[in-house]
Amino acid sequence: MSPSSANFGYFSTAEQVTEGIDASHITAIVTGATSGVGRETARVLALRGAQVVVAARNVDSGERVKQAILQDAGANARVHVIQLDLGSMQSVREFVATFESKGFPLNVLINNAGIMACPYSLSADGIELQFATNYLGHFLLTNLLLSKMKNTAEQTGTEGRIVCVTSALHSQTYKGGILLQGINEKSGYSQYKAYGQSKLAVILSANELAKRLSKENANVTINCVHPGVIATNIVRHSKILALATKLISPFLKSIPQGAATQCFVALHPSVNKVTGKYIADCKVSSPHSIANNPELAERLWEFSLSLTSSEITSKASAEQNESSANNV
Repeated sequence: MSPSSANFGYFSTAEQVTEGIDASHITAIVTGATSGVGRETARVLALRGAQVVVAARNVDSGERVKQAILQDAGANARVHVIQLDLGSMQSVREFVATFESKGFPLNVLINNAGIMACPYSLSADGIELQFATNYLGHFLLTNLLLSKMKNTAEQTGTEGRIVCVTSALHSQTYKGGILLQGINEKSGYSQYKAYGQSKLAVILSANELAKRLSKENANVTINCVHPGVIATNIVRHSKILALATKLISPFLKSIPQGAATQCFVALHPSVNKVTGKYIADCKVSSPHSIANNPELAERLWEFSLSLTSSEITSKASAEQNESSANNV
């Protein structure tokens, strides 16, 4: 069965698309899980029995979400909070170290966190903030956790799934798609095109990783989801978007409806072996043609590695040393 054959659509909620699914054997990480769609995603995954790691920039907010989930899903629900600031590569590295120190497996990674249309700003690493937060932080997080996901899939026989939240606005980007030669340029910066660029990068990179995982025959899939237009606090940086969202909010998706597609892709059996797809309203859809440019995807991948190489290389080196020590 393909995702298109499932009887879900625009109005389906996260609870509806996961009804009857036993996820008690699943451990999932959800970024941006302290509000909006991310919070609902974490709640529903826990409700279905999954062990959920709430990756939160603000730990206090994460703990409040944890308590709310425990009240809803039951005191026996397995929910953990780990600090993560996707705008800092150091924070990403520390998150991964903390997660791995707990000895958890990893079946599902939901790259949900994001910011939208904020004024020009640089991340802790000196990278344009929307690109850093929406894309590059998740790129690094995914690469640092990839061996854990592969090992979990191999040991358990359960397919690993990476779910990347993008947006239909990925088409509203700069000329050429990605400013590989001027990612941090302040002159010409557009808060809206920068958002579109970051969401286009999510799709391109996911397509490239899907190709690489398939070549390895790894039991891990990666797909992108467009949750739809939802009234959440992601528009807080733009007065125009905030006002427009408020005016049309009665016609937008609710948060439970917005969380449906990523919960569906994370847990539903009909998505088994589906990879490298763009999914909206729980159905495989087609992104803008610029998102299907394999040459741009490869160049973005190499560019992203150049920005994060020290973190990824040090992680791979540490794993190799540990493997060598265990074989002595």
